[in-house]
This record gives sequence, C-alpha cells and structure tokens, in this order.
Amino acid sequence: MKKHTVLAATTLAALTLSLAACSTAPGEDSAAAADSVTCPGGKIRFGILPYEDPERLEPAYQALGAALSEKLDCPVEVIITEDYAAEVLAMENDSLEIAQFGPLGFVFAQQRADATPLASFGDAEGKPTTYTGGIWVPKDSKIQSLKDLTGHTLALGSPGSTSGDALPMSALTDAGIADTVTADYAGGHPEALLALVNGTVDAAQINSQTLATATAEGTFDPTQFRQVWESEAIPNDPITVRGNLPAEFQDAVADALLTLKTEDVEQVSAFLGVDPAGPLIPVTVDTYQPLFDLAEIMGLTEKDV
Repeated sequence: MKKHTVLAATTLAALTLSLAACSTAPGEDSAAAADSVTCPGGKIRFGILPYEDPERLEPAYQALGAALSEKLDCPVEVIITEDYAAEVLAMENDSLEIAQFGPLGFVFAQQRADATPLASFGDAEGKPTTYTGGIWVPKDSKIQSLKDLTGHTLALGSPGSTSGDALPMSALTDAGIADTVTADYAGGHPEALLALVNGTVDAAQINSQTLATATAEGTFDPTQFRQVWESEAIPNDPITVRGNLPAEFQDAVADALLTLKTEDVEQVSAFLGVDPAGPLIPVTVDTYQPLFDLAEIMGLTEKDV
C-alpha cells in the first residue's frame, strides 16, 4: 500500500489510459458515421473510472456501451482508465467524449475539461440514488469511535476518491486526529476491504457500494466487523460529456442516455449499489454542489486527484 500524505499530490502528466479499450460497433461504416452529428471522429470514447476490478466492470459497461452505440449509430469505445486522475486528464486532453466520474472527480473534470453532467443512476421509481462512505473495524476491535483511530492504521481506496479518500480524511481532520492515524492507499475500494479482511490494517474505508457487492459475493461478512463512522449521503456518479463538443452532439448523447432501458444499465447500477435498478435520470452541476463545497473547505485542487 502507498503511504498517505494527507491528500497527497499526484503528477498528472505521467498518467495514461490503461486496461481494456473495447469497441461496440453499430453495424455501420465508421468513415461514413464520422460525418454524423452523433459520431464525431467516427467513434465515441467512453471513460470509466476503475472503482472495481476492471475485468468485472468491463462486461457491465460493454452492455451499456452497446445500447448507447445503437442509439447514436456510432461505435462506442469503453476505456477503463488507470486511475481517477488519468480520467480527468484524458477528458482535458480531448481523449474522451463522454465519461463517468466519481462525484469528487467530477468537480475537477468540470473545472478543467468543462465536463457537463447529463445523467446518473436512478432507482426503480426513477428517483436519484446515493451511497455512503464508511470506516469499518473488526467486531472485537477496541476501536469504538473515530477518535479511537489514533495510533492505528487505516486503509483508504485511491487518491481522489470521494468515499475512499476525501470524505474519510475530512472526517479525521474534523476530529483533529488526521496526523495521528497511519492512512495508506490500498489501490482501490476492493483492496481496502481486503486489507481489513486479511488483518493487515486496523481499520478500512468501505463504502456502501463495495459493501453490498462484497457481501453478495460472500467475500465480506458484515457480522464479523463493525462500522465506526458513516458519511452523509453522496449523489451517485454522473455520466458527463466534454464541454467543448458541439451542442448538437451533447444534446444527442443526453437524449440517448435518458432513453436507455433499465436492462441496458442494470449491470452497472448493481456495482453502484442501486437495487432494484431503474433508468438513468437527468442531473446537473447543482446535484454535486456538496462536493464542490467539500473541495473548497478541504482546500483540494486537481493535484489531489
């Protein structure tokens, strides 16, 4: 695990896209499609943050990408980025047309790449969905509250993660104990959970999404652990479009996303803790104002992602 210097800076220029880049073709010649309002450059590159094992995320996003490809009559290339910062950098460099960001990542994508939120993941009644951050310990631990973490080790997710970095560190700062806790980045939400299960740390951040997935898969038994801190509700991830693209394209993508069927997005919704799933719903910058406020209060910049 990487030693955590409170919300340490990451050198963005060194970050690149990685892992699978897979196209879903709508059955039309790409060169011809390139002239279409809905198909700039002959394909749409869809960035995904690696909030779970990419090999597990890929099939879910391929299903969403295939449905979106059909709607827009354009190949959709699903790109799972190396980390949160790489995704922001890719959109800033015009290497992504659309992207799903974590709520805090969206703050910096909006500031740096004019990322415009279009849709997020609704429940079966079409209402907005949220998740929470949490800090967990073994059930027999002497740690009973946040302040008891003093002198102990804490596994975080990844730099720039809303629930896996910013919110737990904000809670430690508010409690006046941030400098007394050895907080390490585990490399992601599943890795932080695994560090706790394996007993290599005293506590770990586990958000409600990862908790639901791991519990359903039998890799985490909540009865053997306790939650000693929980964040306020966080709005679920937005799917965004790059702000310097033509308005006609942005409108077409918004319409396509918001008219997808539930079955097109339910695999992704499951990873985000939405059960039962519903269709995508519209969101705006105002939906994520609490994250803009958090960044300002914590003094966060894009270097912290």
